[in-house]
Amino acid sequence: MTLLICVGQAQAHFQMIIPSDDMVAQGESRDLKLDLLFWHPFENKGMNMVKPVQFGVLAHGKKEDLLSSLKSVKLADASGKSFDMFKAKYAMRRPGDHIFYVEPKPYWEPSEDSFIIHYTKVVVNGFGLEEGWDDEVGLKTEIVPLTRPYGLWANNVFQGIVKVKGKPVPFTEVEVEFKNPDGSKKTPSDTMITQVVKADANGVFTYAMPFKGWWGFAALNTDENKMMHEGEPKSVEIGAVLWVKTH
Repeated sequence: MTLLICVGQAQAHFQMIIPSDDMVAQGESRDLKLDLLFWHPFENKGMNMVKPVQFGVLAHGKKEDLLSSLKSVKLADASGKSFDMFKAKYAMRRPGDHIFYVEPKPYWEPSEDSFIIHYTKVVVNGFGLEEGWDDEVGLKTEIVPLTRPYGLWANNVFQGIVKVKGKPVPFTEVEVEFKNPDGSKKTPSDTMITQVVKADANGVFTYAMPFKGWWGFAALNTDENKMMHEGEPKSVEIGAVLWVKTH
């Protein structure tokens, strides 16, 4: 397993699953709304997303296929140009943690001369029962949280383990980016748009989120298998992505 060295951090790609709430409390609406998009979250620059390979939820140790619930819609980015994304609705029926996940179709990125597949998760708590947030979905690569990934304050430290095929991957590079749809957050340098940390020898990474909102963590590795593009074998970036919200 070799690590992918990314260039042009201001153009970091993130597959996103953004729910309407990270904690559904008693007395609140049980109808959860989820947005699925492939985006540059800090810069609010769009890319088109096609229907994913799989989309589902893991709760109480069981998976539910939600692919048929997806509806294709358009979303305008900061430039005003519209891009294809997906929306879904999910009714929370039982208490406990719900892990929503998506495996997108491979995305060809000419500037990197490789394909990108970001296996992405977000955890939503249901009615206060805190069970299941660190369960593994079984994706090719995923971030397993060591910090409960909801009910977080700004400035909390978040930790997770990067895994590929169920095994921790040491020294993986993890890109971190803030969802900044209204452009209210500014940086003095493009280098600060995407933060970068590295996992330790046990595959564990740590990051403190400085302000409230949605934060994406993308742990990037290169798949051992290649994919064909125009008759040539090309590398595949596999990203384990997890979204968490701070308050």
